[in-house]
Amino acid sequence: MSIWQSLLAEASDSQLPFVAAWLAACLIPARALARRPLEARTTKFFIGLYGALLPIGALLRAEGAGAYRSAHAAALLCAAQACVLAGCALLFDAILPRLRVTLPRIVQDVAVAALAALTALATASHAGMNLSGLIATSAVLTAVIGFSLQDTLGNVMGGLFLQVDNSISVGDFIKLGELSGKVVEIRWRYTAVETSNGDTAIIPNSALMKTQVLVLGRNARGRKHQRRQLYFNVDFRRQPNQVIDAVAGALVGRKIPHVAEEPAPSVILVDFGDSYARYCVRYWLTDIAADLPTDSLVRSFIFSALKRAGISLAVPASAQFVIENSNERSAAQLREEAEARCAALKRVDLFGCLSEDERAQLADSLHFAPFARGEVITRQGTEAHWLYLITHGSVAVRLAGADGLEKEIARLGAGDFFGEMSLLTGKPRSTTVVALDEVRSFRLGTSSFQDVVARRPELAESFAEILARRRSELVAAREGLDGEASARRLAADRKDLVSSIRRFFDLPLGVRNG
Repeated sequence: MSIWQSLLAEASDSQLPFVAAWLAACLIPARALARRPLEARTTKFFIGLYGALLPIGALLRAEGAGAYRSAHAAALLCAAQACVLAGCALLFDAILPRLRVTLPRIVQDVAVAALAALTALATASHAGMNLSGLIATSAVLTAVIGFSLQDTLGNVMGGLFLQVDNSISVGDFIKLGELSGKVVEIRWRYTAVETSNGDTAIIPNSALMKTQVLVLGRNARGRKHQRRQLYFNVDFRRQPNQVIDAVAGALVGRKIPHVAEEPAPSVILVDFGDSYARYCVRYWLTDIAADLPTDSLVRSFIFSALKRAGISLAVPASAQFVIENSNERSAAQLREEAEARCAALKRVDLFGCLSEDERAQLADSLHFAPFARGEVITRQGTEAHWLYLITHGSVAVRLAGADGLEKEIARLGAGDFFGEMSLLTGKPRSTTVVALDEVRSFRLGTSSFQDVVARRPELAESFAEILARRRSELVAAREGLDGEASARRLAADRKDLVSSIRRFFDLPLGVRNG
C-alpha cells in the first residue's frame, strides 16, 4: 500500500469526529469563543496535533510498523477530544442561551470533563486497546488519586453544592471575615471575589463550605437592597424632633441616586452621650457596589440640612475655644454680613421698588441656606413659600412633562434667584430645582415679606408688573407671539397676578398704586 493510499485510509478512519469538531467550531459565535479562550486554544491544539499525527500514522501503516496502532489511537483521540470541546462550547454558548437555559460555569466544566473522560475511554476501546488491566487496578488507582487530590475534590464538590443550592451565585456581594466584594466567577477549585479596591480574591470552594458567609443585600423579600446606617451627634440644646424633622425633610421623598424610595429613609435618636444626643440615618442601598459614594452623598445632605436649620454638629464637651474678638471686630463682622444680605437683595429686580429701609428689614430676615451637590432644592408641585437668592454655585431648573420625564429648561448661577411666584402668590412650585454643585444661598420666607406688603399694599401692583413681564417674555419666546399678542398676554397676566397677590396677603382688592 502506497503512502498516499495509507493517508486516505487513515483519514477515513477518523474523519467523522474531525468533521464534527470542525463544523461545531465554525458554528460557535465569536463572542462565545471570546468567553472561552482556554477551550478555544485547546480545541485548536487537538486539531493541530491530529493534523500532525495523521501523516505519521499513514507512514507507519504503509510500512506495517507495530507502532501504527498507537499513532492511530492518538490521532483518533485528538479528533474526538476536539469534537467534545467544540460541541460543548456550541451547546453551552450558542444553543442553550437561545432556549433561555443558563447552566453555572462549574456545571459546564464538570460536564466537559466527564464527556472528555468517557470519550477517551471509548476511543481507546475502539482503537483496540486492552483496558482490562486498567479496570483491574482501578480500585487502587482511585484510592491513590482520592487521597492525593482530596483538597481539590473538596473544592470541586464545594463548588457544585454552592451552585446546586444557589447559596452563592455570580453577581452576589458577599462578606467573609474582613473580606467583602462581588462574586465574579465560580470555578472548579475556587470562587473569585472582586473587592471595591479593584483586587480579586481567590477563595477555595471548600473554605466557603466550612465558613460563615454573609450574602449582602439578599433577604426574604426578594430585594437586593442593603440597609445602611449613618450616625451623627448634636448637642442637647436642640430638641430631638427639630433635628429629626430637619434631616428627614432633606432625605424623605427625594430621588437620591442608589437610595430606595420605599422603604423610605428614616432618622432616629439612638443614644445619649456626655454632652450630645446620637442620631442615626437609616436608608436602603439599591446598588451595593456604590456603598461608600452613596454614604458620602447622604452625609453631605445631612450636613446641609443641619446648616439650613441652624443646627450645629456636636463638639466634645471638653473642647475650649479661645478667640480674640473685640467689640469693634464683632461690629465690623455684623456690618459685613448685613451688607452682603442687602447686596443680594439689590441684585433682584423684584425688590427694586422697595426703599432702603424696607430692603434692610428684609435683609435681617434672610436665612443662610446651603445645599450639597445633587440635592433637590424645590420640587415641582409642592408648596413652599420661599424665595432663594443664589450667592455661590449653580442650579438646574427642570420641568416635568405629561409623560413624567424631567427636562432641563434653564441654569441659574450666583446673582440669580428663583421661587418668586410661590413667595408672592402661594402657588405650588412650577419647576424642580436641583443643585449642580455646592450651592450657598439666602432664603426669604413669606412671613418676613408680609410685614412690608401689609404697610404698603400698593406694592402688589409693582410686583405683579414685574412677574407678568417676566412670564409674558418667556411665553412669547416659547410660542413666538407678536407685539400685539404679547401686550394682551402681559395685561391678562398682570391682572391675574394682582388678584393672586392680594388674596395671598389678605390685601383689599380695590387698592391701587399711588
